[in-house]
Amino acid sequence: MEPIQPQQRRAADQVFQQSLDQLEDILQESSTEEEEIPQLHTSTVTEVELDHDLTNIDLAALEDAVADIEQYLEEKTKTK
Repeated sequence: MEPIQPQQRRAADQVFQQSLDQLEDILQESSTEEEEIPQLHTSTVTEVELDHDLTNIDLAALEDAVADIEQYLEEKTKTK
Protein backbone atom coordinates (compact mmCIF):
# COMPACT_ATOMS: atom_id res chain seq x y z
CA MET A 1 0.00 0.00 0.00
CA GLU A 2 1.34 3.38 -0.96
CA PRO A 3 1.65 5.94 1.86
CA ILE A 4 -0.57 8.37 -0.06
CA GLN A 5 -3.58 6.05 -0.10
CA PRO A 6 -4.60 6.46 3.55
CA GLN A 7 -4.33 10.21 3.10
CA GLN A 8 -6.48 10.08 -0.04
CA ARG A 9 -9.01 7.90 1.74
CA ARG A 10 -9.26 10.36 4.62
CA ALA A 11 -9.67 13.24 2.18
CA ALA A 12 -12.36 11.37 0.25
CA ASP A 13 -14.07 10.50 3.52
CA GLN A 14 -14.05 14.16 4.56
CA VAL A 15 -15.53 15.26 1.25
CA PHE A 16 -18.18 12.56 1.50
CA GLN A 17 -19.05 13.52 5.07
CA GLN A 18 -19.33 17.17 4.07
CA SER A 19 -21.67 16.22 1.24
CA LEU A 20 -23.80 14.19 3.62
CA ASP A 21 -23.92 17.14 6.02
CA GLN A 22 -24.96 19.46 3.19
CA LEU A 23 -27.66 17.03 2.10
CA GLU A 24 -28.92 16.75 5.67
CA ASP A 25 -29.06 20.56 5.96
CA ILE A 26 -30.98 20.81 2.70
CA LEU A 27 -33.44 18.15 3.81
CA GLN A 28 -33.93 19.82 7.19
CA GLU A 29 -34.49 23.21 5.54
CA SER A 30 -37.09 21.81 3.19
CA SER A 31 -38.90 20.00 6.00
CA THR A 32 -39.05 23.12 8.17
CA GLU A 33 -40.32 25.23 5.26
CA GLU A 34 -43.41 23.09 4.85
CA GLU A 35 -46.29 24.29 6.96
CA GLU A 36 -48.02 20.97 7.25
CA ILE A 37 -46.70 17.46 6.72
CA PRO A 38 -49.53 15.24 5.50
CA GLN A 39 -50.19 12.05 7.43
CA LEU A 40 -50.04 9.05 5.15
CA HIS A 41 -53.01 7.34 6.72
CA THR A 42 -55.26 10.42 6.71
CA SER A 43 -54.66 11.97 3.30
CA THR A 44 -53.83 11.02 -0.25
CA VAL A 45 -51.10 12.69 -2.27
CA THR A 46 -52.04 13.61 -5.80
CA GLU A 47 -49.64 13.62 -8.72
CA VAL A 48 -49.83 17.41 -8.81
CA GLU A 49 -48.71 17.60 -5.18
CA LEU A 50 -45.86 15.20 -5.88
CA ASP A 51 -44.78 17.25 -8.89
CA HIS A 52 -44.85 20.39 -6.76
CA ASP A 53 -42.71 18.74 -4.06
CA LEU A 54 -40.19 17.55 -6.62
CA THR A 55 -39.78 21.03 -8.08
CA ASN A 56 -38.56 22.28 -4.69
CA ILE A 57 -35.44 20.09 -4.84
CA ASP A 58 -32.14 21.94 -5.27
CA LEU A 59 -30.91 20.04 -8.30
CA ALA A 60 -27.36 21.41 -8.17
CA ALA A 61 -26.91 20.36 -4.55
CA LEU A 62 -28.33 16.93 -5.32
CA GLU A 63 -25.97 16.52 -8.28
CA ASP A 64 -23.01 17.54 -6.09
CA ALA A 65 -23.99 14.99 -3.49
CA VAL A 66 -24.30 12.25 -6.10
CA ALA A 67 -20.91 13.15 -7.58
CA ASP A 68 -19.31 13.01 -4.13
CA ILE A 69 -20.91 9.64 -3.41
CA GLU A 70 -19.74 8.27 -6.76
CA GLN A 71 -16.21 9.53 -6.11
CA TYR A 72 -16.25 7.96 -2.66
CA LEU A 73 -17.42 4.62 -4.04
CA GLU A 74 -14.79 4.71 -6.79
CA GLU A 75 -12.05 5.35 -4.24
CA LYS A 76 -13.43 2.60 -2.03
CA THR A 77 -13.41 0.05 -4.87
CA LYS A 78 -9.90 1.04 -5.96
CA THR A 79 -8.50 0.18 -2.53
CA LYS A 80 -9.92 -3.35 -2.59
